[in-house]
Amino acid sequence: MLRFLTTHVATAARNAWALAFGDGVEPTHATPSTVIHDEPHQVLRRFHDVAPSGPSPVLLVPPLAAPASCFDLRKGQSLAEFLVGTGRRTYLVDYGEIGFADRRMGMADWIDEIIPNAVRRASAAEDGAGVDVVAWSIGGTLSLLAAAAHTDLPIRSITAVGSPIDYSKLPMLQPWRRVGRLTGGEPVTSVYRLAGGIPGTLVRTAFSVTALDRTLTKPAFIARNLLDTEALGKMQAVDRFMSAMPAYPGRFYGQVNGRLIIHNDLARGTLKLGARRIHLADVTVPVLLVAGTTDVITTEAAARGGVRVLTGTSVRFETTRGSHLGILTGPEARETTWRYLDDFLTAQDAPAPPAPGSARGAAGPDSSNRVAAH
Repeated sequence: MLRFLTTHVATAARNAWALAFGDGVEPTHATPSTVIHDEPHQVLRRFHDVAPSGPSPVLLVPPLAAPASCFDLRKGQSLAEFLVGTGRRTYLVDYGEIGFADRRMGMADWIDEIIPNAVRRASAAEDGAGVDVVAWSIGGTLSLLAAAAHTDLPIRSITAVGSPIDYSKLPMLQPWRRVGRLTGGEPVTSVYRLAGGIPGTLVRTAFSVTALDRTLTKPAFIARNLLDTEALGKMQAVDRFMSAMPAYPGRFYGQVNGRLIIHNDLARGTLKLGARRIHLADVTVPVLLVAGTTDVITTEAAARGGVRVLTGTSVRFETTRGSHLGILTGPEARETTWRYLDDFLTAQDAPAPPAPGSARGAAGPDSSNRVAAH
């Protein structure tokens, strides 16, 4: 009994010291990778793998205002690690730090350059293979827009996890949208123009507000789990992730605020950028959408809007429980989001069905097979 108590006291003391004064209860995790292209905001990494060849490569696309570590949070909670484990050669585009000097970067930089370039480079590294794009949050929205704007890209499929399409279905933004429609968004525009964007500190604060219950209960959580190093490790990984959130470039945020939040362009299927129009109906590769039923940042209804506007392709829609980050890499993601993704990518590996007009497809394509919503 004495040894039992001594062991537990030692564990609790070690964990408390590590959280308060040390480097944490577990080291920072990073799945081994190699930089294959190094350019500002367009760093391309390839995670180390064991197979010289195999299924089509996967490109991980993060959102803005979130570190690329969202795909590699910690051991056991790393989508990158999972994909490598399935034998898929996995790439990641990393935007790096966003600062005042980047204030003129807008949505077109991602739609026309950053994401298309990453797709082409990953494809070229794999002898021209089609690339399966896997993206989180607005990274998924931008990936869909890039595919719509550049239909010649070597994209085989797109998976968008927690990606907003219909901003009228985001309750937290409704007061903002009403004010924006009355004022033309001028108060917000003046602030972000003066600051050159949305500073990382403000981004981190906004994300914390969406998880206020977690912030308020954190001391009690630590006290209850001083003996549970695994639970504290999960908490610490999220804290590290949130503390590394970069800024939004000014022009980009202005376009998101005006076109997506206030005018809700994507709910009607068309993004307006000046005189330019990008139609989501022009996406022709298979799409998997995953939404969180308890996600307050991108609600299920906001993500489901993609089913309605992606009319040029087959769309599979799946749901799972979890927070915005949790549906991507939370403890339950392996059995839900990751399984949906693995099934979806495996289906793309299967031989293509006969083309319409062939002996087996003489009746033409089956439109009832366009959407599989669960």
